[in-house]
Amino acid sequence: MSLQELPEDAPFTTKPYQEQLKGLMQLLMRQWKTLVLFALLGMAGGLGYHWYKPIKYISRISFVVEESKAGGGNLMSALAGQFGFDIGSLSGTSGVLAGDNVLQLLKSSSLIKQTLLTPYDQKRTLADVYAEVNGLKKKWEGKAKVGKWIEFTAGKPFTRLEDSLFKRVVKQIIEEDLSVIKPDRKLGFFELNVVMQDEQLSMLFCQRLLAVTTEFYVNTKTNRLKLNVSRLQAKADSLAATLNRKTYSSAESNKLLLNANPVYAAPAVTAEISSRDKFVQSTIYAEIVKNLEISKTAMIQETPTVQVVDQPELPLNTNEQIWVMDVLMGMIVALVIGLVGVVFLTNDTRAKALR
Repeated sequence: MSLQELPEDAPFTTKPYQEQLKGLMQLLMRQWKTLVLFALLGMAGGLGYHWYKPIKYISRISFVVEESKAGGGNLMSALAGQFGFDIGSLSGTSGVLAGDNVLQLLKSSSLIKQTLLTPYDQKRTLADVYAEVNGLKKKWEGKAKVGKWIEFTAGKPFTRLEDSLFKRVVKQIIEEDLSVIKPDRKLGFFELNVVMQDEQLSMLFCQRLLAVTTEFYVNTKTNRLKLNVSRLQAKADSLAATLNRKTYSSAESNKLLLNANPVYAAPAVTAEISSRDKFVQSTIYAEIVKNLEISKTAMIQETPTVQVVDQPELPLNTNEQIWVMDVLMGMIVALVIGLVGVVFLTNDTRAKALR
């Protein structure tokens, strides 16, 4: 069969779709009262949602982590970048807050617990205020397993029940109220967002969580060097005190040597030994002090800087939107539900009639 003898496809026509659209419009015209009722109910529901939904305050901090001492990996990345290669993501980083590790470190349960146990006022901690604002304490008080008002007091060991409830608070914050993002993968900027129902609580938690994390980070990076500096400092102080005593002893020996009888060699020997000990201790002390200063310089170079770029300022932004938007959203959702219901019921009624 040649190509000319092949049957041609039927021409495309929109007539069936026009008929379906026409039937749908007629159905909507017949059921307009039902759809209007759904729209009114949706508007009422949207307005009610607007008035009763909790207002949450958004606290945002942007910061950058600066490593004071550049490593060989950074040099290689810079050289490779000249030829269009990005090996930073392939080589990996070892810093606690380097790379994307900050995204998990700021969500660490232990750091969040430390932050929640800081004071909100003279009587309550951040954990107490969070549990009160979110209605958790009333909910726990009404449960048979708890049946009492829970207080999260800092410095006091928790009971098994309090520890369990405290873990629930931390879990809820991690899952619902806390987010850490890196706006640009190529830059070192990070953004910490906290969304809570109390304005002061949101700001305090955001600031203190970053402070606790920064302290943990700096201590982790410089802990070994701090211990080395402390040991060298203690040794230098001890040698300095010994050297001072030896200096006085040498001066006394030299003084006695001036009035000594030349026949006796003991005073000269004593003065010589004292001077020799003083010289040896001075040499050791100079080396210890030199190593101490080198260690201090290394610690300064290894100490990173977490620089805050944008701080949260009162009044904080909220998730509240104008009431018209909630009313429109409620109306749209209700109309969609009503439309689907009308079409479904109509098709179901026709199917039963054909049977």
